[in-house]
Amino acid sequence: LIDRQVDTYTPLIDHFEAQLELLGDQIFHTNPRRGEEERLLNDILTAKSSSLRLSRILTPQRELLYKLSHNNYSAVPAEARIYFQDAYDHLARLSDLSNSMRDLSSSTIETHLALVNNRINETMKVLTMISTIFIPLSFIAGVYGMNFTFMPEIDKPWAYPLVWLSFILIGGSMVYFFRKRGWL
Repeated sequence: LIDRQVDTYTPLIDHFEAQLELLGDQIFHTNPRRGEEERLLNDILTAKSSSLRLSRILTPQRELLYKLSHNNYSAVPAEARIYFQDAYDHLARLSDLSNSMRDLSSSTIETHLALVNNRINETMKVLTMISTIFIPLSFIAGVYGMNFTFMPEIDKPWAYPLVWLSFILIGGSMVYFFRKRGWL
């Protein structure tokens, strides 16, 4: 009975390992949709919870089989210990696999979160560059948007095109500088 019970864990762990590998592959998709991102994180957290539960089930069983196979209990005949030893060996291997699944699920979560943070950092970098380009333009527009009665440029017909030219030159030179540095 014990050997049959231990053998039923093998397909379960194999299926679980395949699911974890599939989740590990899915986290490297370049642009997951919003709902997929949340579903993927939920699946990874569920896998981690399942691996912890599996470890909590297998470890006490492994310890019990170890005691039955290595100690001299009067209720366990010496010739039966070899069967307990075989079941213990299988269960020890499965318990080690469940612990490695737990580690794999933890590293999958860490990798997923690192990838999400990298995508967020790229978005923040682009938004920062756009803000940096528009700050001096907003300053110039703010100064020329004030209602002063005496501004020397107001009476000049070339003042308005000069302001637009300065907008284009400042914005263009900042974009050029950022692209040359590889920031944008």
